[in-house]
Amino acid sequence: MKLRKSLMATTALTVAAGMAVAQDMPMEMTIVSWGGAYTKSQQNAYHTPYSEMTGVTIINDDSSAEAVAKLRAMNEAGNITWDVVDVVAADAIRLCDEGLAMEIDFDTMLAPAPDGTSATEDFGDLLVADCYIPQIVYSTTFGYRTDMVGDTPPTKICDVFDLKAFPGKRSLEKRPINNMEWALMCDGVAKEDVYDVLATEEGQDQALAKLDTIKDEVIWWSAGADTPQLLADGEVVMGSTYNGRLFSLIEEQDQPVAMLWDAQVFDLDGWIIPTGLSPERQARALDYVMFATDTQRLADQAKWISYGPARKSSAPLVGQHAELGIEMAPHMPTDPANAANTFLYNYEFWADYRDDMDAKFQAWLSQ
Repeated sequence: MKLRKSLMATTALTVAAGMAVAQDMPMEMTIVSWGGAYTKSQQNAYHTPYSEMTGVTIINDDSSAEAVAKLRAMNEAGNITWDVVDVVAADAIRLCDEGLAMEIDFDTMLAPAPDGTSATEDFGDLLVADCYIPQIVYSTTFGYRTDMVGDTPPTKICDVFDLKAFPGKRSLEKRPINNMEWALMCDGVAKEDVYDVLATEEGQDQALAKLDTIKDEVIWWSAGADTPQLLADGEVVMGSTYNGRLFSLIEEQDQPVAMLWDAQVFDLDGWIIPTGLSPERQARALDYVMFATDTQRLADQAKWISYGPARKSSAPLVGQHAELGIEMAPHMPTDPANAANTFLYNYEFWADYRDDMDAKFQAWLSQ
C-alpha cells in the first residue's frame, strides 16, 4: 500500500515538475525548519517515514527564521541549496509575491482526503497563498516560571509589561511581529484597531514606546528553542515562544512552567518549494510534500507536538501523545478553554510592512 502510494505520487508529481523521470530524482534533500521540538515532530511524522519508504536522506537545516533573506540571496547568486522550506504564512506571501516560491496546484500536487475530498476543500481558508502548503495552526504565547511569580500568577498579556507585580527578565522575539501588537493592546488600543494603528508612523512609535518600558529587562531571542531553555534555566520569569515548545517544556520535561494563553497569536506554518530548482529536485520536493501533507501525516505530527493540523480531515485522527499517552486535544491552541481571548495575526499586513518595520525595529533595538 505504501509503495503503491509512493509510486502514484511520484508519477503525478514528476509530470508536474517538468517530466523528470523517477529514477533521476536525487536521493538527498535539504529541508529547512525551526529546530528543537518542532523539527523533532516533523522528523517523527514526516522525514523518517518518507526516508524509510524511499531511501532518501533528509538533511535538516534550522534556518527558517532567516528564510526570506537567505532565499533572496540564493536567488541573486543563482544557487538554490534548499529543497523544501518551512515558513510562517506572512513570509510565504512575501516569497510568493517576489517569485521565490513555486505556485502549487493544490488538487494535483497534494493528496485528497481519504474520502476523496479535494485538498483545496480540505485545507479550506488556510490556503492563504498560491505557493504555500499549510501544515499546522499554532500560536505564539507566553510561558512563565510558576516558582518565580509569587502567589498570584500572571493571567493577562499586559502582565508582561508589569515589572512591579512581576519583576525579572522577560524574553521576547527579536523582531517586531507580535511584540508590536501586544504593546499597542497594553497601551490601550482596542484589539480590532491594532493593525489600523500600527499602519501609521505614530502607531509604530507608540508600540515602541510601550516596549521601551520593559526593554532593559528583555532578553531577545531568535530561535524557537531559546525561550524554553531560558525558562528551564530560570534566567527569565516569563517569555514568548510557540505553544508547542512550551508543551514540550511542561509536559515532556516536567519543568515548573505554565502557559499564559491570553492574547495568544494564531498563525500558520507550512511548506514552500523554492523556485530555481532543477526539474529533478523539484520533482523530489513535490513528492515529499504530497506525502508529508496528507491527512494521516498531519495527524501524526500532533502526536509529537501540540499544534493543530491544517487539514479538516486530520482533526478526528488526533489522539494521544506518542510517548506520554496524554490526550493532545486539550493542549491545542484551538481548544475552547485556551482560545477565550485570541489575537488573529494579519498575514497581509506583515507581508506589506515587514521590511520597513524590521528596519525600524532593529534601529530601535540598537538605541
